[in-house]
Amino acid sequence: MLFQRTLRQPVTLIGIGLHSGKEVKLTIRPARANQGILFRRTDLESAPEIAAHYKNVVNTRMATTLGRGQVTVSTVEHVLAALHGLGVDNAILEVSGPELPILDGSSQQFCAAIQKVGTESQSQLRPALALRRRVEVKVAEKWAVAEPSSRLEIHATIDWDHPSIGFQEFRYSEGKTSFEELCSARTFGFARDVEALKRMGLARGGSLENAVVLNDHAILNPEGLRFPDEFVRHKVLDALGDLKLAGISLQAHIRLHRAGHELHSQLLAEIFKDPDNFEIIDNSAEEKRSPVTRARPAVAAYAY
Repeated sequence: MLFQRTLRQPVTLIGIGLHSGKEVKLTIRPARANQGILFRRTDLESAPEIAAHYKNVVNTRMATTLGRGQVTVSTVEHVLAALHGLGVDNAILEVSGPELPILDGSSQQFCAAIQKVGTESQSQLRPALALRRRVEVKVAEKWAVAEPSSRLEIHATIDWDHPSIGFQEFRYSEGKTSFEELCSARTFGFARDVEALKRMGLARGGSLENAVVLNDHAILNPEGLRFPDEFVRHKVLDALGDLKLAGISLQAHIRLHRAGHELHSQLLAEIFKDPDNFEIIDNSAEEKRSPVTRARPAVAAYAY
């Protein structure tokens, strides 16, 4: 898909915030070409805006939080994954609080809402970032590696000492893997951690309705898992959401081991730190141009 896309018309979802436990309203609106993804806090005076960009990541504990000044918006990864998976480049997300609704803990309901109104092609072409050389980051036993590729590919692995998880891996290839294989994979956590988080004022909205919850021996959700490897599928879903914060379509083979929001953010920062790491593909000319010599678009969506 060489042309940028946006929604045909606005769509609204209402749910509770995972950490606040409070009801929040989200309206996703169409946006002009080259706008990118923009969050707008409608509950605050002047409705301040925050661009969905890795430079605006201010917290990665338990979720990805974006901020500008004193204004923040949290748990953005699942809706960003939906926009990524459905090929939406430009949208304005109006949210009535500091956190997006968790819904069922996956991207499924975001996807269904967007698909109901549909998307449309815009007149502007979609540029892409092609990785030129290997980039990696590591934190303890967790690591993320990005290598050159002709498309976005994600190979994620996890390894938990738990009878319901163990070692799992999933490979995603943009344009080949159906997003339906990922969008309904739910976030997960351990009951002991959930109780500790609630004592800290977090995860107040967490329940078996919006997460897969485990004790030391089994899964507590009566309906069980949606996929045998739902845990690693959700890890890939989170990665797709966080990688949307590049602000441009990525062409890279990304391998993740036990990675999470923090490592995803660090990987993007490492890629953009050195202009020699990547080049921008200008689809209008069907040629590659160096980011050193190419005039970069002066819009938030592609502000490196």
